[in-house]
Amino acid sequence: KLALTDRQRRAALAHLGEQSVRECFKDIQAVELPRGLANLRIGGLGPAEPLLAGRPEDAPVALARRHAELRPGDRLVVAPPTPRWDDGLVADLVEGAGFTVAPTGAGEPELALVRERTLPDVVGPGMRLLVCGLNPSVYSADAGVGYARPGNRFWPAARAAGLVTCDRDPWHALEVDGVGMTDLVKRATRRADALDADEYRHGLDRVDRLVERLAPARVCIVGLAGWRAAVDRGAGAGPQERRLGGAPTYVMPSTSGLNAHSRLADLVEHLARAAGAVR
Repeated sequence: KLALTDRQRRAALAHLGEQSVRECFKDIQAVELPRGLANLRIGGLGPAEPLLAGRPEDAPVALARRHAELRPGDRLVVAPPTPRWDDGLVADLVEGAGFTVAPTGAGEPELALVRERTLPDVVGPGMRLLVCGLNPSVYSADAGVGYARPGNRFWPAARAAGLVTCDRDPWHALEVDGVGMTDLVKRATRRADALDADEYRHGLDRVDRLVERLAPARVCIVGLAGWRAAVDRGAGAGPQERRLGGAPTYVMPSTSGLNAHSRLADLVEHLARAAGAVR
C-alpha cells in the first residue's frame, strides 16, 4: 500500500501535472491518500463541489464543514457560484469560511479555494446571538475551536451565563443554543496585538454585511481593541451606539487569560447582558 505525505502530494501535482498524476495512480489498487488529495478536485480527477449554490445563508455551514475536513494549504474546487450572487457576496463567504481564492486556468468556470490556517465562521439563520472575536489564535486555529487555549475563560463564562450548554463545541452552540461564532480578522496570530487598524476595519465591514444578511438578534464583540481601532477609540464595555447590520451590538473585554483586569464573574455578566438576559 502506498502512502503519500502532503509534501509529496503537492510536489506531484505541482511538477507532474494532472495527466501524469492520473497515469501514476491508474494501476495502484490500494492507495492510502491523505484527506487533502482525496478531497482535491482538478480537471477530470473529480467533480467541482456545489458549495456556493442555493441560498447564501446556507453557504457558511457547508463551507465550514469542508474547512474542518481539510488541512491548511489543501485546495478545494467548487462549482461556479449561483449567477445571482455578486462578487462581493462570494468574497465575503469565502473569507468568512477560512479560505482564499487561488488562480485557475484561463476560462475555467470553477473557483479554486485554498484552506487557510484559521477558523471558519460557524453561523446561520435564526441566531439569538452572534459572538465575534478579534481573531483566532494559532492555537485555536489548529484546534478547530475558538477560545480553545487553556486559560481562556470564554467557554466557562458562556456556560455560566446560560449562553451555551456544551463546552468547546461551536456546532452545538449554533444548532442547539442559537449562538454563532465569527471573528473580525481571519488571520491567525499568537497575540491579538499583532493586528493593525486596517485589518480591523476591513473585518468590521465584512461582519457588518454578515449580520445584515443573517439577521442575528444580537451581536457581541469579544475584545475592546478591535472596536476601538475600527470604530471608537474611547469606547467602553457595554452596548454601543453603532449597530452592526442593524442589530444591537455589545462590546465586552477579552476573555483571554492575559486580561487580568476582568474576573470570570465579570465576563459572565457581560455575556448575559450581551445576550439580553440581564439589563
